Amino acid sequence: MPETRRLLIETARRMGPANLNRGAAGNLSVRTRQNGVDGYLITPSGMDYDVLVPEDLVFMRLDGTSDGRRKPSTEWRFHHDIYINRPEAGAILHAHAPFATSLACLRRDLPAFHYMIARFGGDSIRCAEYATFGTQALSDHALKALEGRCACLLANHGSLVFGKTLEQMFALAVEFESLCEQYWRACQLGEPVLLDDTEMATVLAKFATYGQQSGTPGTP
Repeated sequence: MPETRRLLIETARRMGPANLNRGAAGNLSVRTRQNGVDGYLITPSGMDYDVLVPEDLVFMRLDGTSDGRRKPSTEWRFHHDIYINRPEAGAILHAHAPFATSLACLRRDLPAFHYMIARFGGDSIRCAEYATFGTQALSDHALKALEGRCACLLANHGSLVFGKTLEQMFALAVEFESLCEQYWRACQLGEPVLLDDTEMATVLAKFATYGQQSGTPGTP
């Protein structure tokens, strides 16, 4: 557990330099066990990642109760629901990354403008319907947008990504923001040419057997 806490804080502090987040916005979690109880560690509400110490992280049980000296992130509900409904999820990152958030404010899905969209499990990356932050409604909308996917946009809010491990999750979050930037820039020049269903099906099949890891939809 001490090592897991250290790694979660280190990952949180990587978000700023990776241009995924600024200040205390966003939140991260990692699936773990404490005293033989299944649950997850999550970053606390409203604290800058640079000042976090291991004791600031909150352990959440899968029944929604928690242990710790801090309040958990206000977004603990969608972390909880993803862990309950997506057993392949080992770590979750929510950020207010600039390009993802810009597209989320337009409430746009990311279409098949680039084959790497398939890395996230399908031929598009969906934008979840809007709901107030920290609510069960937001969690419900996020789960729907994540069906068959490991990432989505949250309307007028930001991005949400999960992976099998903290490292995989972070790599996916960086790739997701990169795709959002590419799509945003392409749209400045015109309407991007989309790959057709046949090509995306081919790419999805190739991703299913690519690389050395498995367990997260579309993840090589």
